[in-house]
Amino acid sequence: MNNEVIDTATSYPLYKEEVRDYLKEKFDNECEILDVGAGCGNYYNLLHDFYNKIDAIEIFEPNIKNYELENKYRKVYNIDICNFKYTFYDIIIFGDVIEHLSVKEAQNVLKYAFERCEEMIVAVPYMCPQGEYGGNVYEIHKQDDLTKENMLERYPMLKLLYADDKYGYYVKDVDYEES
Repeated sequence: MNNEVIDTATSYPLYKEEVRDYLKEKFDNECEILDVGAGCGNYYNLLHDFYNKIDAIEIFEPNIKNYELENKYRKVYNIDICNFKYTFYDIIIFGDVIEHLSVKEAQNVLKYAFERCEEMIVAVPYMCPQGEYGGNVYEIHKQDDLTKENMLERYPMLKLLYADDKYGYYVKDVDYEES
């Protein structure tokens, strides 16, 4: 029997350094970042050496305590991103988030963010079913059928940055105009 412990509050490690370098090339260290679905704080760990104005949203309150997110981020909001209202962040990171939302919810969240940021990083696993884990119903993947192709069909405001056959990183398509 496999006794491997799976930490669902973390994310796919590939391309993380490339994403960090991409952001550092585009944004100075004074920019403000929102990490949506902070989980264990992977994006804080990746970016805090350069950026110090990083806020987080984490819907599952035990993650806030277990990973001491309030000791990492400037502000931590325990709220559903679908209900979170904000004015502007230079960068909004959706790391392993939108697959947990219905297509309509994700479209609404990304459309709202599009107008309220300079850059979005959207990271998603492809073709990845996942259910409730550790009592956390928010772990369920409502979009377990994501692919490189249907990501761009469902979310035309994004463009592909990096991908392999298991995972993709998307950014805001500044040329996108809603029809």
